[in-house]
Amino acid sequence: MKRAFELLISCLALISSSLLMLLIVILIRLKLGSPVIFKQERPGLNGKPFYLYKFRTMTDEKDEKGDLVPDEKRLTDFGKLLRKLSLDELPQLFNVMKGDVSFVGPRPLLMEYLPLYNSEQARRHDVRPGMTGWAQVNGRNAISWEKKFELDVWYVENQSFLLDMKIVYLTLIKVCKQEAITQEGHVTTQKFVG
Repeated sequence: MKRAFELLISCLALISSSLLMLLIVILIRLKLGSPVIFKQERPGLNGKPFYLYKFRTMTDEKDEKGDLVPDEKRLTDFGKLLRKLSLDELPQLFNVMKGDVSFVGPRPLLMEYLPLYNSEQARRHDVRPGMTGWAQVNGRNAISWEKKFELDVWYVENQSFLLDMKIVYLTLIKVCKQEAITQEGHVTTQKFVG
């Protein structure tokens, strides 16, 4: 039932946001060039890899050795605006349609983090990851990794349709207030090291 509901809502959301997404595509192409979509492998349900889609927010600027410069130097003002308004997340509606991601669930992190989780933290992969989640509405990037994982596991143990609706509602409030988008001293949040 949840999957059918998400399929319907993601289709409606894609249709209703299509003009906005087209405008964003044009602006990214003009300001950042190609590609317009950022694609990265992330762990999904049971840790199975999938490709997550987002609008690109950074340049491909490299140093003299040919390595990408730090994120804070590559993130443009336009990219910051997309992130602040969470518009960079819109392409994830395609992930929802494909079934890789739910609207609500633990946020899909990096593949390199998989071996770093303890057995309790790894339980976050017992459900499909989400565009938003319990950790996102309870601190997002302003809380510690330990607290995020604690909130993710709490969601796994307590998930329900009503909880999902509450999280969606709280997410809309957080996006409007633009709270906890970054962690102090970081473009988003510090790297998880286990």
